[in-house]
Amino acid sequence: MNFKAARAGLIKHLATEISNDQVLETMSRVPRERFIPPEERHLAYEDRPLPIGLGQTISQPYIIALMTASLGLTGKEKVLEIGCGSGYQAAILAELARLVITIERLPALAEKARRVFNSLSYKNIKVYLAEPTLGRPVEAPYDAIIVTAGAPKVPDVLLEQLIIGGRLVVPVGSRYEQELYKIIKYKDKNLIHNLGGCRFVPLIGEGAWEQSE
Repeated sequence: MNFKAARAGLIKHLATEISNDQVLETMSRVPRERFIPPEERHLAYEDRPLPIGLGQTISQPYIIALMTASLGLTGKEKVLEIGCGSGYQAAILAELARLVITIERLPALAEKARRVFNSLSYKNIKVYLAEPTLGRPVEAPYDAIIVTAGAPKVPDVLLEQLIIGGRLVVPVGSRYEQELYKIIKYKDKNLIHNLGGCRFVPLIGEGAWEQSE
């Protein structure tokens, strides 16, 4: 399969809905097929989520582009990602930020993502296994936080890990359907934008969903 041509076709499609040229150009460089199981690679450049094993998915490219664009990255930021999954979103972020710290709950996925990052020579991504508390407070504050799983509410523990003026992008709603929120943190009152409906796997941890729910 000609992945390069398929990738170009996807970017052309995304450009009809996403106006951030920097994000589109980045996505035109990052090989999504490398983050997908071999049996799904022929679908790598369809604008749809795909299974990556263990009940997890790689997000729809449009949603990845939307979430990334909403962070407004300039190349100087330290970004926290909650939900490494395949690693594709972290790779996109790594092209646009100074440092990406990504958290994964499932050890097998974390290890697989590390191997792909190494094979693609990413030096500015750190992968950690999730702890009970959401995020990674020990390395806070962050300029931006992106959550790639659905939360029942905006997690206060993540807002606490942001700088003033920092951006949090998080899906909020039920375990099956959410609204994508962008929150800009201010001292007195946070600014919230609704970016539209989405569907993510549940966010597991303190301040989110319980594993057994």
